Amino acid sequence: MSKSLYETLEISEGASEAEIKKAYRKLARKYHPDVNKEKDAEDKFKEINAAYEILSDKEKKAQYDMHGDNMFGGQNFHDFSQSYGGGQADLDEILRSMFSGGGGFGSSGFGGGGFSSRGFGGGGFSHQEQPNLDIETSVTIPFSVSILGGSHSVSINADRFDIKIPAGVKSGEKMRVKGKGHAQGGRAGDLFLKINVAPSPEYIREDDDLIKKFDLPLYAALFGDKVSIKTLDKEIKLKIPQNTKNTQRFRVKEMGAMNRKTKVRGDLYLEANIVLPKVEDLDEKLIELMKEKLPKDI
Repeated sequence: MSKSLYETLEISEGASEAEIKKAYRKLARKYHPDVNKEKDAEDKFKEINAAYEILSDKEKKAQYDMHGDNMFGGQNFHDFSQSYGGGQADLDEILRSMFSGGGGFGSSGFGGGGFSSRGFGGGGFSHQEQPNLDIETSVTIPFSVSILGGSHSVSINADRFDIKIPAGVKSGEKMRVKGKGHAQGGRAGDLFLKINVAPSPEYIREDDDLIKKFDLPLYAALFGDKVSIKTLDKEIKLKIPQNTKNTQRFRVKEMGAMNRKTKVRGDLYLEANIVLPKVEDLDEKLIELMKEKLPKDI
């Protein structure tokens, strides 16, 4: 049974979760449109993302391992994606339908040479008008949840439930929650949520990078030291070199926001805010010595 999703990620069918993720990250970097300017790089990048979306999900992977390329009408994944124009939105919607039970496969579906009448083509849609049971609304989530992901409580139609927020989500993105729309006649619509991210008093987000200011004692700035800094992930020890300047930045790799396409985190930049001591709190002898010895032209 042909299983070309594994070929797309250049791995064997017995690859572990770690091997799948490693292969994906390598290929995503190689074919990212911002890096690779070759003609077919963008289409390849979309195929890689779609393949990883399936193989990184245990339930979707189990379905694919059982049915292989029969789910794509017997085509390999590259030919299947190209036959739908290579458009990421269309391809994502088709895959979503396939792996959520929205369209079958086998003799009545994909394996029979095309999409079933329940899905795309092959018989069209029913002419009977159905009421729109979907709900569209917005929700504001904490900044930390937008970066790290997690659950967030939502109340719709007097029904309170938790939704899973993916790491790296940005304001303006939309999420679909199945079956949480209006209900009628045994049918239930979906809930479409527009995400708003609450501002943070500590962090600024620039693309996938985060910037955080931290107070630095004058002693550490002059002579160097190690300081403890709380981040969204954990508390870290930052090594400060001597002669550190005010607003000087220190880079902490992969502690920024998750890029939801490449699955790679950005960086955290820690910006020093040197805190000067009050003169009246200093020892009198030190004050006199500083008056005598400190340069006046710096």
